[in-house]
Formats: sequence, C-alpha cells, structure tokens
Amino acid sequence: MAQDGSTEDATAREPEKKKSELWDTIVVLLQAFAIALVIRTFLFQPFVIPSSSMVGTLLIGDYLFANKFAYGFSQHSLPFSPDLFDGRILGSDPERGDVAVFKLPSDGSTDYIKRVIGLPGDSVEVRNGVVFINGEEVPRERIDDFVHPETGERVPQYRETLPNGVTYNVLDLIDNSMLDTSPAPFVVPEGHYFMMGDNRDNSSDSRTALVGFVPLENFVGRADLIFFSMAEGSSPWQVWRWPSDARFDRMFDGI
Repeated sequence: MAQDGSTEDATAREPEKKKSELWDTIVVLLQAFAIALVIRTFLFQPFVIPSSSMVGTLLIGDYLFANKFAYGFSQHSLPFSPDLFDGRILGSDPERGDVAVFKLPSDGSTDYIKRVIGLPGDSVEVRNGVVFINGEEVPRERIDDFVHPETGERVPQYRETLPNGVTYNVLDLIDNSMLDTSPAPFVVPEGHYFMMGDNRDNSSDSRTALVGFVPLENFVGRADLIFFSMAEGSSPWQVWRWPSDARFDRMFDGI
C-alpha cells in the first residue's frame, strides 16, 4: 500500500514547532522583563528595610513600594544610576514630613530612607531631643511607649507635629545622646533637604557627616505602602515561617 507521507511530515515539522514554542517563550519573558523594568523605573520600586533607623514607623523586614513619579525622575531613578542627564524630569518637590528613599550623597549608590524635616532655606536645630525649624519648636507630645512586636522591648515614644500639620511617632532611646543636641543650626542649602530618622538616637541622617544635606536629584521616590512584612531574620521566601513570622497586621499599611 502506498504511504501518504503524513507521519513523516509531522516528524519533520516537530523541530520547527519546538523552535517556535521556544521563541514564543523567550518573547513573553522579554516582554514581562520590559514591563517590570518600566514599572520599577517610572512607577513603583520595592525596597526592604534593613535597619532600625525608622523604627516607630518602619520595622526591619518591612517591604515597601516607593512611588517613583512622586518627585519626577533623575539619573537615580534608573538602575545603576547612569550619568545620562542632570537634574530631574517632571520634577516635583518633596514635602515636609514625607518618608523618602534617596541615594546617599557621599557615594551616589547606597539607598537610604528617612523623613523630610527641613526644606531648602530652612534652619534646623535639635536641642535636648526637640527639633526647631526656623527658630520655632516642633511640638512633640509624650504618648504610650513603643513596644517592639517581636522582642517586647518598650521605648519612650513621642508624637511630633511639623509646621505643615504632618504628624508621626518618634522614639527616644537615650536621654542626652550625641544626636540630641546639634552644635549649631543646620542651614539647608537651596536644592537640598534635611532628613531625619524617626528612631532619633539610632539614625545616621542629616545630623551626621555621613549623610549631610540631600540634593533633590538624589531622591528616588516617596515611600507610600508596606506590602509585606517579616520578622527580622526571616525571608518571605520561607513560606513555612509565615504563620509565625509574617506581620500580617502591617501588610498594605500606608506610610
């Protein structure tokens, strides 16, 4: 009986089919990568909190989204901060009280997160733990102690209110610490900002030479939302630890 050749044709087409499927997979992966890169560069970038400098507001192990378009875009909005242009595109000024991610001015690469306290032209001074802006005391009210969710440690806590009405909690770990009184008022240069951590005695911020004043172009984005949170020392990939270590009550909290 004569053969119609259909089996042989199908076998011959099999490598081409596999090659086409592989190419389709590569295209889908490239498209997904491009979409993720656009979102990360222009919309929202995830960060994890590695230190306790913002405790009271942010804990070690909090995962948050930084709003990239809140302040417009600079070279630091792009991965690896390529030196492609100066200044900001579609720039918008940070507001007093914002919690912002920025690149450390001394190296231009390390991500820091602090609160905007002083605006360009402001005079900022700290006296016995109390902040003064342009000679006016920033009111702070003693509230219930901060209790760490894992360790149970209790720390004195205050409610601070900035001149524009933004309120937030700050911690005071040590009376009369090195950072509690500034040697002289800090006068913020034009185009720069004065940043402070909410954990006032455990924060390298604009009160220190390491950070100093932060140029506007170093701002990466405004911290807007905690989308996940794990106890210190745990990883979100360790799903078996979620029942004990995931802080479900912090997820989707605004900042």
